[in-house]
Amino acid sequence: MLLTNNSSDIISDKKQLLEIFFSGCKTTQSVGVESEKILVSKDDYKAIGYKDAVKILCCFDENEWQRIYEDGNLMGLKGRTGTITLEPGSQIEISLKPYETLKEITNYLNDFYSKLSLYAGNIGVKVLDIGIQPVSTYENINIIPKKRYEYMTKYLPSKGLTPFVMMRETAGIQVNFDYATEEDAVAKLSLALKMSPVISAIYANSSVRKGKNTGYKSYRANSWLNVDEDRCGYISKKLFDNPKDFSFADYVEILLDVPMIFIQRGNTYFYAPQTFREFLKNGFNGIPASISDWETHISLYFPDVRLKSYVEIRNHDAQNERMTYSVPAFWKGILYNNEAMDEVNKILSKYEYEDFINLRKNSPIFGINAKLGNINIIDYIKEFYDIAYESLKNNAQAEEKYLEPVYEYISLKKVPADNIMTTN
Repeated sequence: MLLTNNSSDIISDKKQLLEIFFSGCKTTQSVGVESEKILVSKDDYKAIGYKDAVKILCCFDENEWQRIYEDGNLMGLKGRTGTITLEPGSQIEISLKPYETLKEITNYLNDFYSKLSLYAGNIGVKVLDIGIQPVSTYENINIIPKKRYEYMTKYLPSKGLTPFVMMRETAGIQVNFDYATEEDAVAKLSLALKMSPVISAIYANSSVRKGKNTGYKSYRANSWLNVDEDRCGYISKKLFDNPKDFSFADYVEILLDVPMIFIQRGNTYFYAPQTFREFLKNGFNGIPASISDWETHISLYFPDVRLKSYVEIRNHDAQNERMTYSVPAFWKGILYNNEAMDEVNKILSKYEYEDFINLRKNSPIFGINAKLGNINIIDYIKEFYDIAYESLKNNAQAEEKYLEPVYEYISLKKVPADNIMTTN
């Protein structure tokens, strides 16, 4: 018997692939936040395992949080404000629903962080505000029993050197933003891609691994450079050179030529390392391509900034609470103000695609002392945050206050990684 999705889900026209992106066009200006946390034993700072992570999840009130299972294994929780899930190496992530004010976001994150710290502490676990496991490495961290991660574990080592570091050791912050039109989506995508290695530098917070300084300000960002060139990086040179000529159709064409990792039918998974274009044309062992397959494929594409039905910016190391709140604040100040976007674009317009390629490679090592062209990016960081500050101030919601901890680092010419202690 063929395993197929509902016939209404089958892709019959290539135009259907565009629908998820056009469905994102909306008039709202909300912000979504995803915040991951590293969990370690209080005694020796080694990574905890799946069983301890489940114990922590089980502490959350079942009246507020519905439990999510896969094959009888607890994978996360779903509530009215969002979801709490386990990442591949038993990191815990909260993904908030989008909200229009930063006050709502910070209130919900505050509540989650305080409960997570309490529940973890009760079983001898410490929640860390850094972007990578400080002692344990992936060889000593088991993957959680989730099929998605099982198949990623099978596929990604053939494509890069550090996928297991990324999956099992690291934690980050992602932020999501609405777009009004196709042109607006591309403009936000292009600008965020250009800025991503600059902003990643000020949030560098993963310098210590195996208890020693790695020589990188962000070893997490470095690990992403060696995961899979087919699905990571800058998407298209056109987004840097001629973004006005880029479209949702271009994004679809790029995704069509990215190899898949798996397809799913119900609880059954199939390893399927072929391009989505091939899958769309020929099917897989008699299984036709579906919209659900396309949505999964989109979610397994990992550039620093990507499109879904929103723009998702993915390249910040995990932080303490104050620095975490500055991430959505900064990007809101830039991306929801056309004048602010124009100012930043004007600053960056003199640089070529290769300048950004070089910066992406060097930012994880040197942080704010990396260069864009011949300029240390600390100078641009201050300028960008000033633009965001004025933008937020003009909104009269007192949201510019969330940028204060970044200014503290800028004034010291430091990043969070400079405060991490080592065993050296």
